Amino acid sequence: LIFAASQSFIGVNYGTIADNLPPPASTANLLKSTSIGKVRLYEPQPDLVAALAGSNISILLGVPNGDVPNLASSPAAASAWAAANIPTTVPVSAISVGNELLNSGDPTLAPQLLPAMQNLLAALPAGSTTKISTVHSMAVLSSSDPPSSGAFHADLAGSLDPVLDFLKQNGAPFMINPYPYFAYASDTRPETLAFCLFQPNPGRVDAGSGLTYTNMFDAQLDAIRAALDAKGYSGVDIVIAETGWPYKGDADEGGATVDNARAYNGNLVAHLKSQVGTPRTPGKSVDTYLFALYDEDLKGGPESERSFGLYRTDLTANYDIGLAAAPGTAAPATVTPVTVQVSSMLVAYRFCLQSLDRMEWTSLI
Repeated sequence: LIFAASQSFIGVNYGTIADNLPPPASTANLLKSTSIGKVRLYEPQPDLVAALAGSNISILLGVPNGDVPNLASSPAAASAWAAANIPTTVPVSAISVGNELLNSGDPTLAPQLLPAMQNLLAALPAGSTTKISTVHSMAVLSSSDPPSSGAFHADLAGSLDPVLDFLKQNGAPFMINPYPYFAYASDTRPETLAFCLFQPNPGRVDAGSGLTYTNMFDAQLDAIRAALDAKGYSGVDIVIAETGWPYKGDADEGGATVDNARAYNGNLVAHLKSQVGTPRTPGKSVDTYLFALYDEDLKGGPESERSFGLYRTDLTANYDIGLAAAPGTAAPATVTPVTVQVSSMLVAYRFCLQSLDRMEWTSLI
């Protein structure tokens, strides 16, 4: 196995629906004390970006859904947005035009997605390596059980297919948000929990491919991979733009515990570090952004929605998942693989599939 000395493919989401977030400089120092190499911003955050200058932490920069019509309106509007919001002091690996836009409930946004992406691509400085993409919910899949049957909803083809063509032509990744927690919330059997948490379980055989899955994360990835391959996009990489597990919930949210959150996120990090890949794509790591750096105390809904933070706003960890940087090191911009013997126990992790939207679970596997 290959163990990366620095895991730049492990990122974190920085949500801002809160009124108690630490100062940007404090957040930057926290990030620099970890092995996190990437931060996803849902909208431009100039103060935090300024604080990250020189850290080698890259940014996945988000365009809010509400800004998409403006970017789609004209190349000039996209150029103005790019000039105002794309930083020059911190590397920007990609820009996500919208978040779960095709399943946002606003049908007026879908036809504006591709023009916005095209205009923003044209607005990038000459020689830029920043990729332009968009983030999807799992609701774009009509089938994921078994993973080899992965397919996109046919009624999204008019909006999704041109976007997939754009990604292929420009070497940009397909970004998606799977949440195994919501799968377990709809099926609270012990075997389902073990499957979602990368814990020992008998495994599940995909009759279509003959591959065996032992964790939901791998099955989710491979269902997405199968959907892309079926439409001729085998060269388009996948990025997990959000995934996580809440450490606290309401009385009827039994799965939202510190132990489960530690198990999911910690085992996921170990799985990613092992670079074992998935049954369909062995040995291939995937950029994954954990949700989230802090709790967002102004979110509505159940208690779990406000309890995904890896860290408290006093900068202490809610639980340890092995993200501390080695002494004297900083979060890297690139992966430097180093061959190391890794215990076979790390390979015991493999499978975690959620479903439609962040709130539903289709009978996956």
